Amino acid sequence: MPHAADALIALGGALLVCGLLARGGVRLGLPTVPLFMLAGVVFGPSTGGIDLVSDPHDLELVARLGLVFLLFYLGLEFSLDQLVAGGRRLVTAATIYLVLNVGGGLVYGFSLGWGVAEALVIAGIVGISSTAIVTKLIVENRRLGNRETRTILGIAVIEDIFLAFYLALLQPVLGGADGPVEAITGIATAFAFLLGLGAIARWGARLVGRLVSTHDEEIVVVVFTGLAIITAGVAEALGVSDAIGAFMVGLILGATAKAARLRTLTHPLRDAFGAIFFFHFGLTIDPMDVVAVLPEIAVAVVMTVVLATAAGVYAARLHGFDRVEAATIGYTVLTRGEFSIILASLAVAAGLDQRIGNLAAGYVLVLAIVGPVMSTQSERFSRLIPQAAVGTPGPRPDTVALDFDVGSGSLYKLGTELIQVTVSPGSQLHGVYAGELRLPEGSTLALLARAGETFTLEPATQLRTHDVVLVFTRPEQRAAAEQRIMAVHRAGRLATWRGDVGQ
Repeated sequence: MPHAADALIALGGALLVCGLLARGGVRLGLPTVPLFMLAGVVFGPSTGGIDLVSDPHDLELVARLGLVFLLFYLGLEFSLDQLVAGGRRLVTAATIYLVLNVGGGLVYGFSLGWGVAEALVIAGIVGISSTAIVTKLIVENRRLGNRETRTILGIAVIEDIFLAFYLALLQPVLGGADGPVEAITGIATAFAFLLGLGAIARWGARLVGRLVSTHDEEIVVVVFTGLAIITAGVAEALGVSDAIGAFMVGLILGATAKAARLRTLTHPLRDAFGAIFFFHFGLTIDPMDVVAVLPEIAVAVVMTVVLATAAGVYAARLHGFDRVEAATIGYTVLTRGEFSIILASLAVAAGLDQRIGNLAAGYVLVLAIVGPVMSTQSERFSRLIPQAAVGTPGPRPDTVALDFDVGSGSLYKLGTELIQVTVSPGSQLHGVYAGELRLPEGSTLALLARAGETFTLEPATQLRTHDVVLVFTRPEQRAAAEQRIMAVHRAGRLATWRGDVGQ
């Protein structure tokens, strides 16, 4: 059978078994991430059963595309302003997370007695969370609009930036760099690339937006897919994670007026290719290789849960969150994945202790199951955190008042009513485009008053704090229109997706 036919059958079979296994698991309340990975283990080359893919490298390119689309989609959901708004507190929270987890991993590595080089590698394996799984959990648990999500995202992004330093530190250990000069040059190049993309996201988004400014959806998909992939490739070539490159180009396009349309078009690509990414990861796991290091895996898992919880509590205190949000932060960044496996494989290839690979495989698989479960059930697990540990939480966004005024006057003669909405400080309406409100049929956005001036509302008009919006609606649709606006006020543009209907 030709090789192309084998590859197509393997890819189609991988998607099919991922879908079927996830369909059964979701009915039991299990997240899809570990189910996709389990499908890779069961139908991979290491279990002796049905071997869909004999060589994981056959799916490597498609799997990398999955990582690109996962991070590109997340970039579309967040603006650079949201990241910058976190400021010093966000950097502090991420730094504390890294100090606790990487530092704890280093101490644990030395305690194993496998060697200094091995301890440095183990610190990275147990200290850095999986950006891909974190992304999937945020989307899957419908937490994109939650106030703690920005902190989670910030930790993940700063972790990726930290990787540049960490990999440079390990170059003498792994033999990948000829000297400190080469390592420093690589770091400088990587950060110049990131700063350049950040500057484009901040000041050049409108210019980039012209590339996707067309009504032809086919062209839009081709263009933004090309942008995401080529930016990821350039990032990888410069020593930056391809994932962070995709995230940054998502940030750029997320700042354009076409962001909502791009999210809709990217969604199916993210889901399909993302499933292959996790399936491919499962292909690399041999269950028998991890049995010999089960005690070491158990200690590493317990240590990581404790340290991640502590980091989540600290971040919550820093931002005025409650213990549920503290648990959500800690347990969403609990999972380990692609970086841990890559680092372990580099270490084994460099001639370090072979047990590192076994430890990493079992550790990542356990946390890929434990992490999503604890993240999904963070409200339940938050009861293990004393309320005193997080202090007195600040006010939640859903407690912010929304000013509704209903005018009548002579409008009844026209068979319509007027709703006046003021975007209060803290309202999730801030940053939403008028076209994303999706008011019920019979309701029409009329005028917007901002800073003493009046504008006609267009679908691409972005609402801001203190804006006053006028909406005309039929009397029988007024309640539905108010409910929709209230839902977006509380939960943002994805309110209905997250189950908020404004009641």
